[in-house]
Amino acid sequence: MGLDSQQLVNAEGVSLTVEQALANLQQTDDPGLRYYAAWWLGRFRVTQPEAIDTLVSALDDETDRAPDGGYPLRRNAARALGKLGERRVVPALMRCLDCSDYYVRESAAQALGQLADPQAIPALRALLAGGVAAAVPTPGKPHLVQPYNAVLEALGSLNATEAVEDIAPFLNHEVAQVQNAAARAMYQLTGETAYCDHLLQRLQAPNLQLRRSAMMDLGAIGYLPAAQPIATTLAENSLKLIALQGILESHLQHIGFPASGLSTEAKQVLSLMDDLL
Repeated sequence: MGLDSQQLVNAEGVSLTVEQALANLQQTDDPGLRYYAAWWLGRFRVTQPEAIDTLVSALDDETDRAPDGGYPLRRNAARALGKLGERRVVPALMRCLDCSDYYVRESAAQALGQLADPQAIPALRALLAGGVAAAVPTPGKPHLVQPYNAVLEALGSLNATEAVEDIAPFLNHEVAQVQNAAARAMYQLTGETAYCDHLLQRLQAPNLQLRRSAMMDLGAIGYLPAAQPIATTLAENSLKLIALQGILESHLQHIGFPASGLSTEAKQVLSLMDDLL
């Protein structure tokens, strides 16, 4: 049975074939079906050229509009494309950084970070224009004028060392999660562990959301000394496991596993994960 006709089932028990998902995404009568189809293609990593092309087309969709004027389908299409590893979509995602919908810009920035194509760096840096002084709330909205967290994280993932001077001021932004994203990126770009110390301190913050944010940042950058502090911080075990998995995978890649065998550090992280299960 080929992938086109193979039925894949998600966690809710809803099944589709690739053919059905593409057909749903291409029709315009039911926004809900289109939105789900875009998510589904990303979730199951459908990398067929037709799927990629259809998702790219959805980045320009005008029919699915939210009450606030946003573009839900565009958001999901951008998220899906970030998971599929096809760099030819980078120019289309870069154009999304100019979209009027904050959440489309956020999804596009996240996707560009995942695709790891350095051609996106100038467009991402442009969203930091004006620095911290310009990084203010959007009037009447629950977010800042730009998706700074996603942009900072993407620049870190892209190894955009030329953006260090743009990123560093955000360590002092008034929003704590933006500070975390800046610290994460600065560690990735400089290797200086002082930035990780900032995130480790956040694991003790009284605010649960800040602790969660710091855990996920430390896991994403694979900072091995954070394993024990993550395991003991006050947060959900499920999130701790995700963060520890990120640290473990980064460490194993660094030591050349499986050829190297399991290191003592890897065994310690595995033990921490076992204790959380």
